[in-house]
Amino acid sequence: MRSVMVFGSFDPLHEGHRSLFRQALRHGEELFVGVSRDRTIKRLKGREPNRLEKERRSLVEAEPLVDKAILGDEEDFLKVVVKLCPDVIILGYDQTTYEDEELRRLLKERDCEPEIKRAVAFQPEKYKSSKM
Repeated sequence: MRSVMVFGSFDPLHEGHRSLFRQALRHGEELFVGVSRDRTIKRLKGREPNRLEKERRSLVEAEPLVDKAILGDEEDFLKVVVKLCPDVIILGYDQTTYEDEELRRLLKERDCEPEIKRAVAFQPEKYKSSKM
């Protein structure tokens, strides 16, 4: 069974994220979702999350398309990726923490070589966490 992984803060969880899940499952049968830690959101976005990490993880895991939602590592977000080493990673259209080639290189250094693809935006004028 091919596994696929996506990441995000999911704060709030919305239809754009559900579209990401659907797009991801076009590339595999098992969907893992990495949910950002509260500390990571504060560091990357400069603000506290609206919902705490455990609640966001529970909401994501309750989604019918998601097989497993896992909190990221507070120090090294790639730890979770390497642990699961999915066959495919689908990055959100607006995720810029790593560029595709840089992420591919960093994972290869840790003996994990998934395909890396980008999702297509789903109504970004309406479903973008920073606008909600």
